[in-house]
Amino acid sequence: MKLFPMPFHSILLFVVWLLLNNSFSAGHIVLATFFAIGIPLLVGDMRDEHPKIQKPWLAIKYVLMVLKDIVSANIEVALLIIGPVYRLSPGFVAVPININSDLGITVLASTVSLTPGTVSAEVSKDKKWLYIHTLHLMNEAKLVEEIKSRYESPIKEIFGC
Repeated sequence: MKLFPMPFHSILLFVVWLLLNNSFSAGHIVLATFFAIGIPLLVGDMRDEHPKIQKPWLAIKYVLMVLKDIVSANIEVALLIIGPVYRLSPGFVAVPININSDLGITVLASTVSLTPGTVSAEVSKDKKWLYIHTLHLMNEAKLVEEIKSRYESPIKEIFGC
């Protein structure tokens, strides 16, 4: 058994404890050290192995694309909500997903929720469907295709899943 099974987490726990307490006294340093060693040892066996990033440059490109989508969606949503209410047509959409890792599904659901105007409502128990609520649903098939090609495909490439 290693003393530091998760070294990054140990350092993070140590620093966060000291910052939250706003104190660098000897007692807090001892307690932070205890937490930094003890908590990772207790939870180390509970960790799931996540897929590694296979294509880091694609991941950077993906993040930049999502940031651009967030900005443009903010503008679209702002224009929709300052207009008449009758122009809005909210709805739920079921998007079939072909990602087989929990991390990939989480990234996809988070991306959808980060983009204004859409929210990930639920993932089916069999992890084959992502249910999304959208503020303005004009064409369900187009929305499904956009999510699959714009978000799901790059995620599958990035994580190799």
